[in-house]
Amino acid sequence: MAKKVILLWFRNDLRILDNEILFEAANKSDIVIPVYFFDPRYFSANNFGFRNTGIQRARFLLESVQHFKASLQQIGADLLVFQGKPEDLIGTLCAKYDITEVYHHREVATRETLISEKVEAVLWKQQINLKHFIGHTLYHKEDLPIPIKDIPDGFSQFKKKVEKESFVRPILPAVEHIVTHPHLEETNVPSLAELGFEEHEITAIQAQTSLLQGGEQAALAVLKETLASDYNEIDDYNLISPHIAHGTISPAYYYHHIKEAQQAFKKKKYEKLILRLLWRDYFRFMFKKYPNIFFKDFKDKKGIEASITALKELLENNTAQEPIHSFIQELQTEGNLAYEKRQIVATYLLQELDINHLVGARFFEEFFLDYAPASNYGYWLHYAAHGTSSKDNSTLPWSELLKKTPELKSLKDKTI
Repeated sequence: MAKKVILLWFRNDLRILDNEILFEAANKSDIVIPVYFFDPRYFSANNFGFRNTGIQRARFLLESVQHFKASLQQIGADLLVFQGKPEDLIGTLCAKYDITEVYHHREVATRETLISEKVEAVLWKQQINLKHFIGHTLYHKEDLPIPIKDIPDGFSQFKKKVEKESFVRPILPAVEHIVTHPHLEETNVPSLAELGFEEHEITAIQAQTSLLQGGEQAALAVLKETLASDYNEIDDYNLISPHIAHGTISPAYYYHHIKEAQQAFKKKKYEKLILRLLWRDYFRFMFKKYPNIFFKDFKDKKGIEASITALKELLENNTAQEPIHSFIQELQTEGNLAYEKRQIVATYLLQELDINHLVGARFFEEFFLDYAPASNYGYWLHYAAHGTSSKDNSTLPWSELLKKTPELKSLKDKTI
């Protein structure tokens, strides 16, 4: 009887704990071949003049992949790492290792979906099935009380319905051992230089000492730190969100640990964290329901070219007033920013520069460690008052948002 050999195509699911494709493959196959592709499309400039992936997120990704590779080696396997388009490489790998099936987690955004379709077309020619798993949301699509097309547009209605009529699945245990090919080739994680970044950029980032580290163990450490009862900083969620975006920790794992840590006197803190997870789910499901609206140009702001010019002039000349200037510096150097600050920066750019929200979204896309298409463009739609949940569209002046954020009240006097 022929052996069942499963190729695991990892993308944003770089973890051992609560990883459905790894768990299923370990239990249903004779041999597992884990693979990660550094796709050059993600490291090029887009048509707005911003990078699809800036150096901060690239660094975080490299660390996450390297740590995942090491974790797989500890349980008897390895992670094959290649630079190139998945659809150009996966067919050869399948032939080389006699692959019988390929597993991957389904994505929702247009570019990611098209890449999956191209891979599927290659595999189809070899009569190999690409099995799709749905593991990026808090509430599993199959457990929703209604089809995605019938999900309420209003966020509060969505929240009530899923919390009342659905459930968050239990955490899958960590895989302790997997069998891989006895003659698996040796591959290495590329460097920042090999991904196309300049020497001066690499030198600058290597000099920074306070950057958020990638990898599953780093994610677990951040979870423990930020869920502690004595942690009261504004950045409790945005420290874990890059790990959720790269899949070094799952939304369900985070949710269940929030519930374990929850204490009555800190109720608002833990409710806020769960609310962020629910918004993340909401945006992903809305992306499936209304895929075109996320990238629609509503024509009520400056045109794309004028917006790009205005934003780049502000960035190059450091003309943003305080505390916006400091917030922008923080997002550019750290690749991270508390979500309350993000809204204030976005609202400032929309109101003071009159920029097109699509330009703002592309700006955030380059720099943020936790970039995810649905959340990034979903939030920007709401910042620009065009969001799918009309009651949650942002209409307040940015200076009022600053005053309304308790953790930032001390900064309000610095505004003009």
